[in-house]
Amino acid sequence: MVSVPLELVDRRTGSKERLRLWIRLLRVVHVVEAELRERLKREFDSTLPRFDVLSALYREREGMLMSDLSRFLLVSNGNVTGIVERLVADGLVQRAAREGDRRAFVVRLTEEGTARFAAMAAAHESWIADLLGEVSETDAKVLSAMLKAFRSNWEGEH
Repeated sequence: MVSVPLELVDRRTGSKERLRLWIRLLRVVHVVEAELRERLKREFDSTLPRFDVLSALYREREGMLMSDLSRFLLVSNGNVTGIVERLVADGLVQRAAREGDRRAFVVRLTEEGTARFAAMAAAHESWIADLLGEVSETDAKVLSAMLKAFRSNWEGEH
């Protein structure tokens, strides 16, 4: 995490509060992510990247091209390839050449993968409810809307 010491931030611009917000967001993400990693490992012998791949494929039941999966997860093709290979070996994902293009592969969940992810997703939702339990539903909706608006505005600039 990289940040500027707060005493160096110009108080008149409101940027000190934005910097505090950024630091708090980072801390929350790191704490929650570390706890999720631990629980996934302990209860499902899985990793967060595997969970993310399974989640993306669960949303797209017809499967995804490997390149689309990489783009969706915001990671390199190499990272996704290694995870998918292990998921295929575990029987949770199947991979097939795309019709008409032997170089492109479509990946999708197997029945076992769908069932396994459904169990993981239910536990994950419960863990998040526990970890963020002090945030009211109303506050969660407001903060989520604010972050969505920020993301939409920010993505439009890049």
